[in-house]
Amino acid sequence: MQGPFGDWLPEVVVFHPTRFDQAQWIVHHVRERKTVLVHAGAMERGEAQRLIDFVAGGVSAMDGQSECIDALTFVFLPQIVSLSRDPVEPPP
Repeated sequence: MQGPFGDWLPEVVVFHPTRFDQAQWIVHHVRERKTVLVHAGAMERGEAQRLIDFVAGGVSAMDGQSECIDALTFVFLPQIVSLSRDPVEPPP
């Protein structure tokens, strides 16, 4: 299907992982040029940190971007997507 972005159609996938072995599946989605939101609140803290570190490394190796939204929520973006955050102070 041809969309406004050529053959690529933007997609956001939301994950609520419960096990470390789901990390590879998350990286796979970013490789498929999907933006992935991960909320790791259902995992033990150490295992959640390990999962986030693994995914962040995989995304970085693909020249993607990762951003911490809060203590348990992260967004991972493929190279073709950019993320902008609100400035700390509004413009005058």
